[in-house]
Amino acid sequence: MKKMIAVSLFASVLASGFGAHAGTEGENANFLTEGEIRKIDLDTGRVTLRHGPIENLNMPGMTMIFQAVPAEQLSDLQAGDKVRFRASKNNGSFIATDIDKAQ
Repeated sequence: MKKMIAVSLFASVLASGFGAHAGTEGENANFLTEGEIRKIDLDTGRVTLRHGPIENLNMPGMTMIFQAVPAEQLSDLQAGDKVRFRASKNNGSFIATDIDKAQ
């Protein structure tokens, strides 16, 4: 019963607009999002970011994994760095571009 309630709650959150723009890069893909690097995997080009709201994806702040494009931008960064980045979604994968240390 608890599992059914949790699934229903999750479905209603999705239906309410969370991810309404998640299928595209979004019309406001130029927005920069602030975040903090939690983990970097240079071999796969993935970065775990704790981030604030991502307006163009209609997403609240959370911690999640992004594919860094290009992956080389991660080489000068490390866990704990405060960053600003652009986020988008492409074929079901979350992408982070223009990742720069916050000033």
